[in-house]
Amino acid sequence: MPTCIFCDILAGLAPANFIHRDDLCAAFMDIRPVNPGHILVVPRTHATLVSELDEVTVGRILQVAQRVDVALRASGIKCEAVNLIISDGAAAGQEVPHVHMHVIPRFRSDGHHFRFSLAYFTRTPASELGKNAELIRIHMGG
Repeated sequence: MPTCIFCDILAGLAPANFIHRDDLCAAFMDIRPVNPGHILVVPRTHATLVSELDEVTVGRILQVAQRVDVALRASGIKCEAVNLIISDGAAAGQEVPHVHMHVIPRFRSDGHHFRFSLAYFTRTPASELGKNAELIRIHMGG
């Protein structure tokens, strides 16, 4: 089984600049930051997809990301806004197969863009939205 760099970081086998650690997750600096202050929040449990984690851990990741967001804005690091991004699977752009949330400080003219394909600008018929909503509702449980 190949090793996971995030598991190695969490185990102390690879270096990282931690800003937070608790029983459920940790947060550390991204070594390839989009902008200065880019942080990764990762669960201590190895999971490739969000669906593999329990709800408490998923909630804790977002709680820590919120605290990082507040800290970034107060830190003096250039930060007019923040992106919170989880790429859940390789097709979504996940490069490290361990769940992680990017907390990225953003500012006007930082040169980074999040773009959608041209299909985004075509309005989806209400009937298709309803059909898709029903398919998802069926599998939501509870």
